[in-house]
Amino acid sequence: MQPWPVSGHKVSAGGTCAAVSPAIKIRRRRVRDLQDPLAQTAQELEPPSHHLSPEERALLYEEALYTVLHRLGQPEPSHVREASELLQYLQEAFHMEPEEHQQMLQQVQKLEKPIFCLKATVKQAKGILGKDVSGFSDPYCLLGIEQGVGVQGGSPGSRHRQKAVVRHTIPEEQTHRTQVITQTLNPVWEETFILEFEDISNSSFHLDMWDMDTVESVRQKLGELTDLHGLRRIFKEARKDKGQDDFLGNVVVRLQDLRCREDQWYPLEPCTETYPDRGQCHLQFQLIHKRRAPAASRSQPSYMVHLHLLQQLVSHEVTRHQAGSTSWDGSLSPQAATILFLHATQKDLSDFHQSLAQWVAYSRLYQSLEFPSSCLLHPITSIEYQWIQGRLKGEQLEELTASFSKLLAYGLSLLRQFRSVFPLSVPDSPARLQSLLRVLVQMCKMKAFRELCPDSTPLPRLVTETLRTGTVQWFHLKQQHHQPMVPGMLEAGRALLSLVQDIIGDLHQCQHTWNKIFQNTLKIDLFSMAFLELQWLVAKRVQDHTAAVAGSPMSPEMGESLFQLYVSLKQLCQLDPGPTERDGVLALDGFHRWFQPAIPSWLQKTYSVALARVQRAVQMDELVPLSELTKHSTSAVDLSTCFAQISHTARQLDWPDPEEAFMITVKFVEDTCRLALVYCSLIKARAQELSAGQKDQGQAANMLCVVVNDMEQLRLVIGKLPTQLAWEALEQRVGAVLEQGQLQNTLHAQLQGALAGLGHEIRTGVRTLAKQLEVGIAKHIQKLVGLKESVLPEDAILPLMKFLEVKLCYLNTNLVQENFSSLLTLLWTYTLTLLMEGAASQRSCPLASSRLKTALQNLEICFYAEGCGLPPAALHTNTFQALQRDLELQATSSRELIQKYFCSRIQQQAETASEELGAVTVKASYRTSEQKLRVELLSASSLLPLDSNGSSDPFVQLTLEPRHEFPELAPRETQKHKKDLHPLFDETFEFLVPAEPCQKDGACLLLTVLDHDTLGADDLEGEAFLPLRSVPGLTGPEEPGEVPQTRLPLTYPALNGDPILQLLESRKGDREAQAFVRLRRQRAKQASQHAPRPGR
Repeated sequence: MQPWPVSGHKVSAGGTCAAVSPAIKIRRRRVRDLQDPLAQTAQELEPPSHHLSPEERALLYEEALYTVLHRLGQPEPSHVREASELLQYLQEAFHMEPEEHQQMLQQVQKLEKPIFCLKATVKQAKGILGKDVSGFSDPYCLLGIEQGVGVQGGSPGSRHRQKAVVRHTIPEEQTHRTQVITQTLNPVWEETFILEFEDISNSSFHLDMWDMDTVESVRQKLGELTDLHGLRRIFKEARKDKGQDDFLGNVVVRLQDLRCREDQWYPLEPCTETYPDRGQCHLQFQLIHKRRAPAASRSQPSYMVHLHLLQQLVSHEVTRHQAGSTSWDGSLSPQAATILFLHATQKDLSDFHQSLAQWVAYSRLYQSLEFPSSCLLHPITSIEYQWIQGRLKGEQLEELTASFSKLLAYGLSLLRQFRSVFPLSVPDSPARLQSLLRVLVQMCKMKAFRELCPDSTPLPRLVTETLRTGTVQWFHLKQQHHQPMVPGMLEAGRALLSLVQDIIGDLHQCQHTWNKIFQNTLKIDLFSMAFLELQWLVAKRVQDHTAAVAGSPMSPEMGESLFQLYVSLKQLCQLDPGPTERDGVLALDGFHRWFQPAIPSWLQKTYSVALARVQRAVQMDELVPLSELTKHSTSAVDLSTCFAQISHTARQLDWPDPEEAFMITVKFVEDTCRLALVYCSLIKARAQELSAGQKDQGQAANMLCVVVNDMEQLRLVIGKLPTQLAWEALEQRVGAVLEQGQLQNTLHAQLQGALAGLGHEIRTGVRTLAKQLEVGIAKHIQKLVGLKESVLPEDAILPLMKFLEVKLCYLNTNLVQENFSSLLTLLWTYTLTLLMEGAASQRSCPLASSRLKTALQNLEICFYAEGCGLPPAALHTNTFQALQRDLELQATSSRELIQKYFCSRIQQQAETASEELGAVTVKASYRTSEQKLRVELLSASSLLPLDSNGSSDPFVQLTLEPRHEFPELAPRETQKHKKDLHPLFDETFEFLVPAEPCQKDGACLLLTVLDHDTLGADDLEGEAFLPLRSVPGLTGPEEPGEVPQTRLPLTYPALNGDPILQLLESRKGDREAQAFVRLRRQRAKQASQHAPRPGR
């Protein structure tokens, strides 16, 4: 923080200039030749407190009033203009009563005025005119103050006065001169002069810049000639007087226009209009006092007076903010900044001494008042930048050394108690601590500190030891704070638990907040250091406490206290920064062994608490769903919470010893499974209790649904035990101490036993609900079969579908999805069984079978429920597929069945590649224009020898099937061939038939190869089926060209009976069906008599 503007000029003098000798009639006087007589007489003093004695306060108040009353120059933009406002502020800052203030003000007004001075520094110039033959100049400046003549800026009548040169307007004895800088257009002087004046309102500063000319010969000047301009200058010089200097320009400034401090570039004004642009001159001005009348200025060094004034005003600023319940941010009020600026300027106090005073004052006040330590950073930086030990007197060096030592000691004391001085409950505490550390670091890095305090211990070592000491002190304070008022082991355990929890909280703060601050500023690992110190202190006290408890009976309260202490110590050990941050073992290593006697108590209490919660939850359960989406009751929720608490306890325990940890986990799993079975018994008993005396069966069904849902929820919870108890991690830990498979055989066996018991209970409940619906389903299916023939199948199934819709919607609303799916599976299986029985009893009735088929189709849709019911895999069982095929056939007419039969034989023909029965070769085509089917039977080959002579008498019978599609076409036969297993028929047959029936499914040309017997029935060689729709001419609009040959292997009818034939055979009243079946049976019988010989 910078309470006043600090200029950046560099004074050539090595010291300050607060007063000068009255003899100023010396040409080219320098500030560096002046000394401060008051500073030389200062006595070596201890740095005083910021609280002044009444006499010191009066002297300082007089000094401050004198500074305001004799203010010079225009105010800075951010400063206070009115003197009355500044005087009012001083009265408040010094706590002066009005009468005392007026009396002091009158006394100061009577004091002799100071000698007003302008401290002018000629810095440099740039772009001046080149007057010499060489094109350069040898510039120097004449300057002084003209008094008694006002300068009217910008007035036309004042132009002549402004152009007047110093030597013509200011007496010679009041004129000052700089050095001559040879051969340059950008001279640098850096010379400072003290110029006295009486009245600022009618005084002006004058500066003339001249080019020094020396007497030279023409030959010398010609030697310097560089261009034509130089030659012109030689002719001009010849007309001048010898040794006459050239005018380069001037600057005229009214003093009343200046601020207390000015630093500007001023244009050099010409005497005439020739060469109007003459360059610029860099000037610094400061309005100062000499011979100040106040006693403080006469008796004390300027630096000390300014230090006291700064302390007084800053102290007032801080206390004023505190009175307003706000903290001071380090910014001075405009009144304080104005007064301090005026005082430093008037006393001509250097920037270095101002920074030094600011450091000493702030470092003192920081130790007694509350304000940001960041205010100390600016003076540290300023002192470091300007530090030259020789610029300070002995007493100032001692004062600075003392300030370093005291602030360092005070800062370390704050760091020792940083937990209470910078509490995290105050939002800006981390920032304040970091600011303090930065101040201490920057201070110890200063050249001044290293030179004045060479034997100081390195700051990181000092802070580390301070933090270690502070951590131990904090621990003992916390221990005293938690000391129980009533003696006893239980109270002592609770006090120790609170202490450990406070330590954990503190270490968390160190780890997440404080450690980053100390690490970033000093590379100190506060967290590791604090952890190591505190864990040793905690270990000793915990070990003593557990040893004392082990000798007495373990009460439930004591067991709970020890468990909480054990958990807290685990949390503490989890903060261990690791072996890389410490040497050796921790005092808390293996602390779990101290708590081993308490394990049985902990396990028993966990089970007892859980059992009590389960019993209470069931007793309060009304067995109603929690909501439309949550279909289990309150006890299931409580049970989940109860089991979650058991798992949480197991995770908290997390016993380090693998073998003992395995036994503890076995106990937890055993208790959890036991609680699950207890819950099932309790919830069923609760349902019986609530449904007893209930006349509404629907209410009892609702309760049963809730009970089943609760058990399903319990099964889900139990199934999460391996994850909640971290079995996988446990298995890795115990792998070295247990036999292979022991964990599986123990833990998983327990879990599977519990899940099996729950599954049985759930299935029992779901089966009970299913039985209530099975009666209704059976009743509606029975009615469905027995309805009149006039009732359509769609109407016949409506009662069944409505019944299922109502019941299943009700159960879907009251059961969770898993149980509802189980119920649907049971009902679907039962319904398929009923339909199978109905289909078996109605084989000969296509109408009843059609109704059952429609019922099966609608039931499939109902049980699928647009993806919300059973999945297709569960619906399409083997039973369903067989029933679907049977009903599909049973509901089909006889002619359609015959058509299906021929479709299957055509498919069999297409799949037959073997010619073990022989084959026939045909050419078939259809002429659309004539509506004729032309068949050329070419030959047969490899026929079976069916006669006793080892040969056959084959012929082929040609029929168009099915017969009901071609009723007008009689079968055709070929010629009979004697004793020929490879007959060549080469016969052509034409059938007059429309194209439409030939294109239907099952339409085919049946080629029956027979062995002619004279005395008995013909024997069957085999059958071949040519699908008519594949005949050329039927598949396209064009007439067939070259007709290809088709070779058809011979086949036999199925020996085990065809289901279609069986179904047709059951239709006793259908003559067409019976005739077809007789023919097919005959062919099957013939085929069974002639099995192929092996090897063919």
